[in-house]
Amino acid sequence: MKKVMMMMAMLAVSFAAQAQSKFHDVEVNEATGPVKSISQNMMGHEQVVNFTKEGKMQSEDISNAVYDAEGYLQSVNRSAQGMTIEVKYKWENGRVVSQSMSVMGQEMVSKLTYNDKGAVASQSMDMGGQEMSIPFTDYKYDDHGNWISRKTSMMGQEMEQTRKIEYYE
Repeated sequence: MKKVMMMMAMLAVSFAAQAQSKFHDVEVNEATGPVKSISQNMMGHEQVVNFTKEGKMQSEDISNAVYDAEGYLQSVNRSAQGMTIEVKYKWENGRVVSQSMSVMGQEMVSKLTYNDKGAVASQSMDMGGQEMSIPFTDYKYDDHGNWISRKTSMMGQEMEQTRKIEYYE
């Protein structure tokens, strides 16, 4: 009986370790599943984000990532155009509902709303007291249910955002 209990305890520990090694960085990037990389293009600018099999982002511009016990990204430093930007995430029901960024001493808060398919319907930003809303429409999805194309309008400018997603087998 003791051996059976020990075996069950060892299995529980190994499953708990596996659960703790699962990261939700793919969800931060508005995707689900065994994503290997996302190549995103908007206004001629391409950004590539790679992921480990456990779902953790791998990028040269990311440092000091902080996770909670369930593997949800709480904050990260990102470098862009020679600046370091600290990004903090707020999660509800497995989705990012807001993120705040500290840029050159200014705090910028972005809030996300989702449509019935779980895709971001709009993003609203408070940039130093000035509100801006960015709607996302006309989604196209891949075979895994992740978006690969969407349209948006920002400051009167219509644009299409596209991305290619590579998956682990």
